Amino acid sequence: MFPAGAVIERALAASKADEAIVIVTDAHEASLRWAGNSMTTNGSSVSREWAVISVFRDGPTAARVGSISATSVDPAGIEEVVRASEKAARTAAPARDAMPLLPPDTDDSATWDEAPGATGIEVFTGLARDLSTGFDGADRLYGFAHHQVHTTWLGTSTGIRRRFSQPTGSVEINGKRGAGAELASAWVGAGTADFTDVDTPGLLAELSRRLDWSATRVELPAGRYETLLPPSAVADLMIYLAWSMEGRGAHEGHTAFARAGGTRIGERLTDIPLTLYSDPAASGLEYRPFVAVPSSSESLSVFDNGLAARRVNWIGDGVIESLVYPRATASEFGAPATLPGENLLLTGGSGASLDEMIARTERGLLLTCLWYIREVDPATLLLTGLTRDGVYLVQDGRVTGAVNNFRFNESPLDLLRRVTEAGATEITLPREWKDWFTRTAMPPLRIPDFHMSSVSKAT
Repeated sequence: MFPAGAVIERALAASKADEAIVIVTDAHEASLRWAGNSMTTNGSSVSREWAVISVFRDGPTAARVGSISATSVDPAGIEEVVRASEKAARTAAPARDAMPLLPPDTDDSATWDEAPGATGIEVFTGLARDLSTGFDGADRLYGFAHHQVHTTWLGTSTGIRRRFSQPTGSVEINGKRGAGAELASAWVGAGTADFTDVDTPGLLAELSRRLDWSATRVELPAGRYETLLPPSAVADLMIYLAWSMEGRGAHEGHTAFARAGGTRIGERLTDIPLTLYSDPAASGLEYRPFVAVPSSSESLSVFDNGLAARRVNWIGDGVIESLVYPRATASEFGAPATLPGENLLLTGGSGASLDEMIARTERGLLLTCLWYIREVDPATLLLTGLTRDGVYLVQDGRVTGAVNNFRFNESPLDLLRRVTEAGATEITLPREWKDWFTRTAMPPLRIPDFHMSSVSKAT
């Protein structure tokens, strides 16, 4: 393919707009799938997506913007995309988020001409070898592994030149035992940058342990139960909370972070010193340290392209500290400009393992997986969803059997207000949001009265 950096330079040189931004992302992806203890499909792909954003100024903070995306790799088509972007800008309404484009503050020229990061089916060699031992067992294993390396180049007419290569990987294994009414199902998963750190034997051992727990079945009614949430389930809930932390929505009274006359920044949620934060430099969870977006939203602005990402404490020592503000929104409401994170970490627990928390539980539920999470009420951040692939009964400090599935109704904001124990933070893979958000580190949580609103027949 025509080099990404050259695409940017040619597009910027062809631009007749007052200002221009060009973003190119080259994606290398590989996948592996298995079912019924047999590998079924594998493959790899290479693709490119790029965008030209044209800006016509009506003043320092007034502008019209047009953005056109393309997937072509023929350099002969670059000027056509630039002209289409300019045409879209000339006919656009004034941009609400208009701000001056940023000057360069970091120089990536040393890596600008390097080839994109790459992956291939060989990344799964160790995983496939270790899975084969599980295929020899009686349990039926199903699953999917995915690895992608997205390399992004960003260039602007103000001189910004940024490049970053982002590896993202995940593996999910679903185990089944028995059949019919006696069918037991469990899930485990892990996130990774390169698959060298995936403990497949450990995942298979945990899967087998959960299936062993299912030898005894217990039917329970809906109600409120003391519930232990493992890190993966906590991640699914905290991700939705983070996605809801838009500053404008809070100021305008549309979200659970609004209160009369302002926002909930400064409100204490819990006396447990929990800190929820995003950090592009977090070890093992690193993400692109600058904005590169082809279009604006309530969380990100095209005018902020190139803005450096830094650590943000969303909740610090139990207190709400930050909301998301693009620069224009920050200026409007007198707040600091704050970027949404592409990782999420929750720390401040006791350091206890999930097994240690189970051992201290007289009677409660262990809820391993959440599924089909949807928002019910944005004003309270009330979510509903289903349990899946493993709800277990804990009695006198040990797991004694599997419980029927439930529909739940809970707000992650309220869960933080009611949490009575948090354990040791560990890198984990969310189940529900894995396709959109994989880089998380969470502790297990103890909730004294988790609301199982109805019994579900889902398996």
